[in-house]
Amino acid sequence: MNRRILLRNAAVVGAAGLTTGVALDTAAAGTVADASAPHRRDPLRVHVVLFDGVEELDLAAPYEVLSASDHFTDRDVEVRYVTLDGRRTVTAAFGTTLRVDRGWAPEKADLLVAPGGGYARKEGPGVWAEIRRGDLPRALAAARRPSLTVAALCTGVMLLSAAGVTRGRPCTTHHKARAQLQEQGGVLKNARVVDDGDLVTAGGVTSGLDLALWLARRELGVDAALGLEAMLEYEARGTVWTSGGTRS
Repeated sequence: MNRRILLRNAAVVGAAGLTTGVALDTAAAGTVADASAPHRRDPLRVHVVLFDGVEELDLAAPYEVLSASDHFTDRDVEVRYVTLDGRRTVTAAFGTTLRVDRGWAPEKADLLVAPGGGYARKEGPGVWAEIRRGDLPRALAAARRPSLTVAALCTGVMLLSAAGVTRGRPCTTHHKARAQLQEQGGVLKNARVVDDGDLVTAGGVTSGLDLALWLARRELGVDAALGLEAMLEYEARGTVWTSGGTRS
C-alpha cells in the first residue's frame, strides 16, 4: 500500500472515529484535525518574510506550494511576501531581485514564515546580518500571539533562535546550524519538519517544500496536501515530528 493510500485511509478512519465515538490512538487523533480542516471558511493568511541575502529556494518553495494550495480547497488562501522595512526591492542570495509591495503586518497573518539564507557568509547580507542588526529577530519575537503560527526553514530558524522563540522548544534547522541552535537553547529533533503547535521548523534548503506541504495538510487537510503533491510531482519526504507523535 503506497503512502497516498495510507494517508487517505487515515483520514477516513479519523472521520469514522468522530462518528462512532471509538477511541483513537495518537496518530489517528492527529488525522482527525486534518480531516476537519477544510470545513473552515475564514481565509488562511500566509506572510513569507524577505530580507537581503535570503535564499531563492527558501523563499520560493513555501510561497509557491501554499499559493497553489488554493486549487485544492474551498478555503481562500492568501500568500504574500513582506519585509520589515515596508515596500522595497530585495536582493536574494544569488542576485535575484524581488519587488515586495507589502510591509510588516503579522497581526494580519495566520502563518508567518521565515526563510534562511547567507549563513555561510558572515560578513555579507543574509541571516547573520539580520541577527547583528537585531530588528528582524525583535520583530519576530514581538509578533507572537495565540492565533499565529510562526514557521521557519533552513537557517531562517536561527532568526527565531536569536529572537528567543526556539529556546526550550522542539525544533530543527540546516545541518550546519544544528549545533548552534542547540547551544542557544533549542531542543533539537532529528526530523525533516518539527511541529510544536504554534512553532513549526524545517531543515535544509529543499525542506521548504516539505514544510509547506505539512502546513497545507495541517491547515487545509490531507486531500489538499495530496493534490499539491500530484501537481508538483513531488512527494513529501522525511520524518515530521509532532508533539502528538512522529509521522513519516
